[in-house]
Amino acid sequence: MAVKNNCIEDNIGLVYACAKRFVNRGIEYDDIVQAGCLGLTKAFRAFDKTRGTQFSTYAVPVILGEIKQLFRENSSLKVSRALKDLSLKISRETEKFLSQYGRSPSISELSTILGESKENIFEALEASQTPLSLTVKCDNTDEEIDVPIASEEEKISAKLSLAQAIGELNEIDKNLIILRFFKGKTQTQTAKILGINQVAVSRKEKVILKTLRAKLQ
Repeated sequence: MAVKNNCIEDNIGLVYACAKRFVNRGIEYDDIVQAGCLGLTKAFRAFDKTRGTQFSTYAVPVILGEIKQLFRENSSLKVSRALKDLSLKISRETEKFLSQYGRSPSISELSTILGESKENIFEALEASQTPLSLTVKCDNTDEEIDVPIASEEEKISAKLSLAQAIGELNEIDKNLIILRFFKGKTQTQTAKILGINQVAVSRKEKVILKTLRAKLQ
């Protein structure tokens, strides 16, 4: 119990950092933090340090998942039960596909797997997204202001940050990411080029992507 409490106290900053990304979206900040703390607790219970991944790298996606789940459950948009059920099926199949192939499935692939039309798949995916208002109320006033949209400068900055993060990887990891996501190679093709097997590529790819996400956040 002491280890758990210490781990949560040491990493509570991750919760606050994730929660800040969801302010002014219709749910109280304290509720968002509470959902994030639940995610942090789940991450602690499931974390396997023998895999060589830092706890913070593993915990952030789990924390974000709990916060997003809170928004889905409190969505002001009325979504049909059929779409909700299809959305859950899509989520499960996407996880299976990602685990097997190391990438997310396309709408066409999901359509084939689930026996649903592409239109239904797309509608279910849209319904599962958290709505974001393009205006927010200013503190203590009824005045609304536009939510700022990323400028070209911010987009360029993001690309430069990604390039820098990739540049900090070791040579094998860097080549793996370039082959997979910049040259469009399959995991099998990448494995042959790097002289390792496909399973190793899949495992390394997941770890590298988590590391990059953590650095960019």
